[in-house]
Amino acid sequence: MYAGESVTIWKDVLGVLNADPKWFSETQLLPHISYKEAVELAYYGATIIHPKTIKPLQNKTIPLYVKSFLNPSAAGTVIDDNREDDATIPSFIFKINQVFISILPKDFSFIVENNISHIFELIFKHKVKVNMMQHSAISFSVSVDYDVKKVDALITALNAFYEVQSEPELELVTVRHYDDATIQKVTEGKEIYVEQKTANTARILMKDRN
Repeated sequence: MYAGESVTIWKDVLGVLNADPKWFSETQLLPHISYKEAVELAYYGATIIHPKTIKPLQNKTIPLYVKSFLNPSAAGTVIDDNREDDATIPSFIFKINQVFISILPKDFSFIVENNISHIFELIFKHKVKVNMMQHSAISFSVSVDYDVKKVDALITALNAFYEVQSEPELELVTVRHYDDATIQKVTEGKEIYVEQKTANTARILMKDRN
């Protein structure tokens, strides 16, 4: 342990919030989360802390404080190696302007490792970031940010080898430490395209119902 040492990041918000105020009107402060939880939130798209900030501190168990320069006396958020408070408050990460690309072999054979490797080679070549993946026997699908130039070029390249379908104007929400009420809240009035759940995380690709 590095007793007495800590790092403080000063922001224009009270600390790490459970959602971006631009997209969620009822945000809550996360007073305490673990390094692991902070990295999970960053991975899914929370922007307040970069994972590269967390790892060196985690390696030396140095606490990270996220505080507001608008209210320096407020407690803010502390990030350390204690996980006991991680599941106390659900967190929401929203990504808008998503396009869902479904890729199928032209001969309707199974999607296998060679196909997936080739698909990712094309994705990497066109510098497209994948936010969600879905795999079935005969298709492999991804949700990506709709950068028109990059995504259109990727779809053109994929079309040379596969049958490709795309669905634009979607939003992707990730809910950490969800329950039925939180899922119902974020999906109200939405048409769901993909829903993925693990023990701690729900991810839903959806759009407004017409």
